[in-house]
Amino acid sequence: MSILEKFRLEGKKALVTGAGRGLGRGFASALAEAGADVAVVDVIAENAERTAAEIAKATGRQIMSVHADITKPEDVRRMVEITVQTFGRLDIAVNNAGISIPIKSALDVTPEEWRKQMDVNLNGTWQCLREEARAMIPNGYGKIINIGSICGHVVWPDPQLPYSVSKAAIIHMTRAAAAEFIKHGIRVNCISPGVTKVDDLFPEVIDVFFKTAPIDRFGSPEDHQGALIFLASSLSDFVVGQEIVTDGGYTIM
Repeated sequence: MSILEKFRLEGKKALVTGAGRGLGRGFASALAEAGADVAVVDVIAENAERTAAEIAKATGRQIMSVHADITKPEDVRRMVEITVQTFGRLDIAVNNAGISIPIKSALDVTPEEWRKQMDVNLNGTWQCLREEARAMIPNGYGKIINIGSICGHVVWPDPQLPYSVSKAAIIHMTRAAAAEFIKHGIRVNCISPGVTKVDDLFPEVIDVFFKTAPIDRFGSPEDHQGALIFLASSLSDFVVGQEIVTDGGYTIM
C-alpha cells in the first residue's frame, strides 16, 4: 500500500460533534472526502441536516445528521447508539463541539456563565469521549480526536479565563484518556487550532493574533484538515496522547 493510500479512510465510520458549521463542518467534510461515512452531529438540527445533505451530495458517502446536545448524557448516549446502529460500528470520533462565553474580565464572569462554559467544553467532551470509547472497545480499535485550542497553552491578551481553562483541561484529559484506553486499541489525541475565521469568531482576537503570529493570515477550517486526517488514519497508530497545534506559529513567539 502506498503512503497516500494509507491516508484513505475507505470503509471507516465516523462522527463529528458541532459539525453543522465552522470547524466541525470542515472536519466532517474532510473525513467524507477521505472515504469515511460520517454522522454530522449538532445541537441545531437544521444545521446538521443541511451540512449532512451537502457533504453527501459532494462526496457520495453515507452521511447522516444527528441532533444532540452534548451537555445531556442521554443525548450523547443516543448519538453514539444511532451511529453504531446505522453504520455498524464507530471507528473515528471527533469531539469538536464547544462554545466561548463573551470576552470579559474574570471578575465579571457570572457563575452561570462559568457553568455553561465548562458544561459544554469540558463536561460535554468528557461525556462524548466516554461513550465513544465504550462503543470502540468491543472492536479493539478506534481513533478519538479532541479539539483543544492554543488558549489551553497561552494566556490570551483578551480576558478569556473560563474558555482557556476549559481547553487546557481538554488537552490534559486527552493525555489521561490515551493512557487508559490504548490497552483497548483506542488512540486518543488532540488538535489545538489557533485563530480560525468562522462565523462565531470574536473579531477582536484577529488583531491580537496578528500582533504576535509570524504568519501573515489567520486560519481557515481547511488548515486543520490535514492534522485530522493524519490522526484518523492508520499512519498515526503509534501516536498516543499527543497534541497537534495548528496555529500559524502563534505559540512559538
